[in-house]
Amino acid sequence: MVTISFIITWYYGLVVAWILCYLFYSFYPTLPWASCDNAWNSDRCVVLRSVRPENASRFASSNESVYLNVSYGINVSYGINASISNNTSSYPNPSMDFYPTAATEFWRYRILGMSSGIDVIGTPQWHLVLALFVATLVIFLCVMKGVRSVGKVAYVTATLPYLLLTVILIRSLTLEGSLTGVLYYIKPDFSRLLTVKVWFEAALQVFYSLGPAYGGVITMASYNKFHNKCLGDAALCTAMDCFSNFYCGFVVFSILGFLAHESGLSVEDVAEGGPGLVFQVYPEALSRMPLPHLWAVLFFIMLLAVGLDSQFAQLETILGGLRDMYPSTFGKRKNLLLMVMFCVFLLISLIFATPGGIFVFALVDWYSGVYCIFLTSCFECIVVAWIYGAERFSRDVEMMTGRRVPTAIRLSLCIVTPIATFAAFLGSVLSLDTPRYSEYVFPRYTEVIGVFIALLAVVPIPIIALKGILQAKGPVTKRFSDLSRPNVEWKPSDKAAQLVYKKYDRTDGLWSTFKTNIVGTR
Repeated sequence: MVTISFIITWYYGLVVAWILCYLFYSFYPTLPWASCDNAWNSDRCVVLRSVRPENASRFASSNESVYLNVSYGINVSYGINASISNNTSSYPNPSMDFYPTAATEFWRYRILGMSSGIDVIGTPQWHLVLALFVATLVIFLCVMKGVRSVGKVAYVTATLPYLLLTVILIRSLTLEGSLTGVLYYIKPDFSRLLTVKVWFEAALQVFYSLGPAYGGVITMASYNKFHNKCLGDAALCTAMDCFSNFYCGFVVFSILGFLAHESGLSVEDVAEGGPGLVFQVYPEALSRMPLPHLWAVLFFIMLLAVGLDSQFAQLETILGGLRDMYPSTFGKRKNLLLMVMFCVFLLISLIFATPGGIFVFALVDWYSGVYCIFLTSCFECIVVAWIYGAERFSRDVEMMTGRRVPTAIRLSLCIVTPIATFAAFLGSVLSLDTPRYSEYVFPRYTEVIGVFIALLAVVPIPIIALKGILQAKGPVTKRFSDLSRPNVEWKPSDKAAQLVYKKYDRTDGLWSTFKTNIVGTR
């Protein structure tokens, strides 16, 4: 979990840096992604993406042939060769030359300074280095005073996005075409449920959103009171997470509907996944709204709050893990540890500030959060249910909450979840594809680097297990037996509970252990 949180904190800080850059430019007198008159714009830049013939006048006078942008960011095979003569169009050639929008060129050439590929990394760019420094500094300053200061900041970062989302949603629903986007969002296509990829993507989204196996949930829960009713908290967090994702969809697709109406394209044509949606499509849509500066500032403040809130939990997980593993070294040196981590994260993040940094970011994002999360979740369930023991776990929960773990949850913990997560892991491996960013396809050798990144989060598990086996004493069977039991110093943190804490010894026999883990004993 510490390794996963480390990787995510490493590359996710770049997203916060991008948001800071856009927020800074939102205060310019003219939004720089709303025009093609900037120093970084090319001769082929267009302000609006559209297939409407009248928008082609930006490039061509009468009797000139131009190619219009049908698909945003991707060279597709069905282009439109429009001859602007007496307002008529013809389509003689099945090819298309891509005209980037102002928002695309701002993202690629001003923010990223993007190179031609991952083979051309280049040197760090000062504006991204500065943004990374500010983003990393803000995150570490918020965590420096401990979980209490994080909790106070979270009151703002966790609630402000809902307020701003509501404001943006109300405004976007007043725009022409917004209802088309909303209907596109809520209209189901049940045939897609028959494809494995949909289920895999849904599972991946749940893991990304809820954060199991990342360690943040467990770390933050460890600061609760000993007798906190965790079942209600878990149900509430899950319900709020589902609601938040569903609610955000209305905001996103109402804006996409407006953009589709403005450009004369379908919602599917203007939609784009990944960073392109947030940093290209959305800014373009906001620039077409009345009072574009206001909506741009509100939108990027909302993103900043979400980004900071996500980083707090990841960083606290790393701190907590290191202090628990090395209490004598880091136990009373939290600020020193934070300073060292600040320097380390800033240095290793410099590669993202290079012209080829976006490709490194895409590669890390492609592999880090897909394969290791499912496998780590499977291992976590196995350790809790079968090594620590579901019955021991249930008794611990009963001591804290006064209620044992229900049989349905035991069944899920012991059987359903391990099988489901391992199946998702196998599915992700079997569907392994060459990574890509927009229309750029990565070289084959990057797959080796990607697999190495994916294994970084999983490799510590067998390494630490092997270390424990080698350091244990006695025959191999005794070593395994000793390592599968809690440490002799394992006890409740509550002093009153320590007096009544009873150690649980597992029942001998495979069937007895299986039955006890599922239904429990009295």
